[in-house]
Amino acid sequence: MCLETYVRSLIFVALAAPALGGQNAPPAKPGTSCRPPGFFTAPAKYSSAEVLADRRVTFRLCAPEATEALVTSTDYAPAIPLGFGGPPGLPMTKDTSGLWSATTAAPFEPGTYRYNFRVDGARVPDPQATRFSHERVGTNSVLEVPGAEGAFQAYDPKIAHGVVSTIEYWSTTLGAKRRAHVYTPPGYMKGTARYPVLYLVHGAGDSDDSWTSVGHANYILDNLIAAGKAKPMIVVMPFGHTPDKPGVDVLSNDEFGNDLLKDVIPTIEANWRTQNGTGTRAMAGLSMGGAHTLRYGLTHPELFGYVGVFSMGLTDTSLVAWYEKKNAAALKRGAKEFKLVYYAVGRDDFLYRSIAPTRAMLARYGIKDVYNESGGGHTWTNWRQYLADFAPRLFR
Repeated sequence: MCLETYVRSLIFVALAAPALGGQNAPPAKPGTSCRPPGFFTAPAKYSSAEVLADRRVTFRLCAPEATEALVTSTDYAPAIPLGFGGPPGLPMTKDTSGLWSATTAAPFEPGTYRYNFRVDGARVPDPQATRFSHERVGTNSVLEVPGAEGAFQAYDPKIAHGVVSTIEYWSTTLGAKRRAHVYTPPGYMKGTARYPVLYLVHGAGDSDDSWTSVGHANYILDNLIAAGKAKPMIVVMPFGHTPDKPGVDVLSNDEFGNDLLKDVIPTIEANWRTQNGTGTRAMAGLSMGGAHTLRYGLTHPELFGYVGVFSMGLTDTSLVAWYEKKNAAALKRGAKEFKLVYYAVGRDDFLYRSIAPTRAMLARYGIKDVYNESGGGHTWTNWRQYLADFAPRLFR
């Protein structure tokens, strides 16, 4: 097909859209099938995730031929059951047009949440969503619940904003193409200044996309920088998972450390305007990323002057003993050289009991930490708050 014929065909389809069930088509009559819009038409008339005045949420999905539909979430949102000892999601009901709906019984706290639909056993993103968050495998739809308590992590049109770039690089240590996200602060693109760097790692099951798509690290930094509460900095968010291999554990993974130290950091420092010293380099992470930080941040005081561990500890006494034996020299050096060791966890976190033994080990080596024990559990609601508390303490 020649270009002219192709363009004419597109114009024809666009002009014909109303007749094909587009936005100007007559409304469906009761009992007829709800039909999602076609490729060239506007979104459906219904809201697929409607935040109500009391912050409950009504979810909707057009699936006339489905026999079961539920709303699911991986974010420990109390309004959506996770399936631990109960239903694996929020059950939806179908009307005569084939439109499924469900309203949560409990409200959401202001913030950002991931959700999907489970349709006849298959997990699918919301087909009407416009914002998504990638996990290690799979994709989530993203819901924003507004409110004053969530303003610190929300986009503010009145301030300057940084840029989030997606980069690919070749990992010589893994022999694979890898991806990372890099936040550069407002003014970076037009200036010549060099900036300190925070290496920020996600948790198990997530990806390098997670700290921005659901963690909103970029908006948190934008708001802190605009308020004069944090220094402008580059934030590098690497992919915390490495290729699956027999005997390679997610948490005790030397391959991630090799990639970080030998490939990620050299790539960043060769291509971004970075300040390359222990006083201008930090590492932090949540859950699995916290384990990576314990293994490769806390044990490298010659690289990182600032370390943050969110929701992770050494989970048993044998692991504490192994870690201590392997890293004694680095811990002794860190006690003298670290400018900040920051620890944060929620009292309802399932890893809460691992924190005290880990902090006791640090204390034995004279490493003092700034400890933030919050309410709540193993959630992005907490991790965003921890980043907002941690970032202003960096590079002072």
